[in-house]
Amino acid sequence: MHRLCLLAAALLGLSAHAAEPLKVVTTIETFADLARSVGGDKVEVQTLSHGYQDPHFVEAKPNLMVVLNRADLLVRVGLDLEIGWLPPLVLGSRNERIARGQPGDLDTSTLVEPLDVPTTKVDRSQGDIHPLGNPHFWLPPVNAVRIAKGIAERLGQLRPDDKDYFQQRFAAFVADLKQRAVKWDAAAKSLAGVKVVTYHRSWSYVTRWLKLDEQGYVENKPGIPPSPDHLAQLITSMRANKVSKVLVEDFYNRSIAEDVAAKAGATLVAAPSDVGARPDIKTYPQLVDALLTALTK
Repeated sequence: MHRLCLLAAALLGLSAHAAEPLKVVTTIETFADLARSVGGDKVEVQTLSHGYQDPHFVEAKPNLMVVLNRADLLVRVGLDLEIGWLPPLVLGSRNERIARGQPGDLDTSTLVEPLDVPTTKVDRSQGDIHPLGNPHFWLPPVNAVRIAKGIAERLGQLRPDDKDYFQQRFAAFVADLKQRAVKWDAAAKSLAGVKVVTYHRSWSYVTRWLKLDEQGYVENKPGIPPSPDHLAQLITSMRANKVSKVLVEDFYNRSIAEDVAAKAGATLVAAPSDVGARPDIKTYPQLVDALLTALTK
């Protein structure tokens, strides 16, 4: 009888443990929202950065190692976006579950088609070039769906008993986006062919999605302050080609972009690029709404 009681207690303990939510850690807030959307009450989600930060430069604080130590799944951008800060955090976390190549490591760049992949050898003299392609791919809905699907599938792999639950949540997420697509597609149609200059080379996926005509960059070398000669040539070109907008992420210093826009007779568009970039952007759909509102003003 005593043994039966012990066995029952052990089984109850295992059952309770199995029912605990999976601990998901993401490198950006957009992925955190996607994970919550498909994971529901079967996941606990934390993010290592904030939407108002430049995701290239996150301080590798010791408390983030503690967060990663407890993770069952790490969802990262990939394409070397986090190369400057994530590897030491993962190493310091001593969590083999999220090591490269393990089921607990999800590189979302494998789920999308990368743009701006260099065709020649790159080096530091060219600025902050990403040799594997442009990592700023999460804004277009088609990619958000691919990422959400990848997260749902990985969660199902980690927790097979809840696989159907995650797939149902993913299906509901897609259905919600399809309803919103009517408004989004109308905004996109109004933007097709609009000539823009972007501050950093981070809007390629957005310009392709919205069929914007990208005419150049304020930074002549990514991550390096633009030279006066480059800015003068850019402004002349913008005037000649009647560029109407200069697009810059919220987290960048706007002074240079403002000056370029003013001298070229264009409108400065400061836009959010991640969930959490502004206090009222708490979900991926709200992020898309805010981006399209900024561009269509």
